[in-house]
Amino acid sequence: MPDKQMLKAKLQELVERNWDLPAIEARCRHFSSHGIPARILDRERILANRNEVMDRVQLRAEEYNFVAGNCARSTALAVMEEFGLGNMSVIRSLSPFPGFGGTGWMCGSVTGGLIAIGLYLGSDDLQNLEAMKATMKAGGEFMRRFEKEVGAVTCRKIHEDVVFGRYMDPSASPENMEAFAQAGGFKKCSMLTGIGARTAAEIIIRSIDTGAGH
Repeated sequence: MPDKQMLKAKLQELVERNWDLPAIEARCRHFSSHGIPARILDRERILANRNEVMDRVQLRAEEYNFVAGNCARSTALAVMEEFGLGNMSVIRSLSPFPGFGGTGWMCGSVTGGLIAIGLYLGSDDLQNLEAMKATMKAGGEFMRRFEKEVGAVTCRKIHEDVVFGRYMDPSASPENMEAFAQAGGFKKCSMLTGIGARTAAEIIIRSIDTGAGH
C-alpha cells in the first residue's frame, strides 16, 4: 500500500521548491547539442555511493520533467545520463508516451523507467533469450514496485487517486493543458518521474552488483 501522507508531502515539496531553472535548462540544451555522454561504469564507486546515485537520479528526473513537461522522456533521460546509456534518439522516440499517447493509460514514468532498464539489461542480439528473460523479470519487478509505492500505474488513476483528485486529461485540448499547468501539473507529476527513475536506477545498480547486463 502506498504511503499517502508521504506522497502528499512530496507533492507539496515539489510545488514549493525553488527550482534552479537556468541550470536545468542549460543541462537540457547540452543534451540537445552534445547527446548523452558515454560512461565507463565504476562498479565499486557506484556500489559504495548507491544512495547518492539514486538521490541524484531522482532529482534529475524531477527537474527534467519540470522544464520539459514529458514524464517518459524525463524519467529515461535521468537514468540514461547517470549510467551512460543510449542516445537522444531514444529520448525523441519517447515523445508520445506520456499517458500512453495521451489516452490516460500507462504513466510515462513507468514507460521511461522500463526503457532505461531495457537499455541496461537488454541485448542487441535478437536471439539472446537470457537477456530478454532478465529484462522481463526486472521489468516486472519495476512495475510491482512502482505500483506499490504510488498505488497505480496508469495516468488516469494516478491523477484521480494521488495527484489531483480528478483526471486532468491535458492532451484533450489547449484548455485542459492550461488547467493542468495552472494546477501545478508539471511540478506535481515530477514526483512520478522521480519515483520511476529512482526505482529503475536501484534495479540497475543491483544488476551492476551481480554482474548482469550492460
